[in-house]
Amino acid sequence: MTATDRSLELVQTAAQAAADKLAHDVIAYDVSDVLSITDAFLLASAPNDRQVKAIVDEIEERLQKELGAKPVRREGDRESRWILLDYVDIVVHVQHSEERVFYALERLWKDCPELELPADARATRGKAQEHARLQAAEAADEPEGEWR
Repeated sequence: MTATDRSLELVQTAAQAAADKLAHDVIAYDVSDVLSITDAFLLASAPNDRQVKAIVDEIEERLQKELGAKPVRREGDRESRWILLDYVDIVVHVQHSEERVFYALERLWKDCPELELPADARATRGKAQEHARLQAAEAADEPEGEWR
């Protein structure tokens, strides 16, 4: 069994929306062979809570406007560290970068086929590492005990 055309359409639109809001490491898996509750998982991350929320809001808005899809469930709003959007056909996980590393959902689904995403979404790969490297370099340049 493979993901339905509707699921693929939802994944493509959600992935593009996430990329447009500067999400990091957008990836999608076809989980239809191992799960009966959904066809695909879309994962994305961001370096701060505000951006996590912005990505989720953009995904919701685009899926509603372009495809008439509304999530049946939304979880994790309170802290905005990991927000889950359940569209039945697909489940979207937008995580703070720290949660993404800690929970490593990619490890769980690595045996599932990866879904093709728009070029903008594919271009987000490695952005979390790049961001972490820049943050570390900036921190190393700051003199201790001084405020900028």
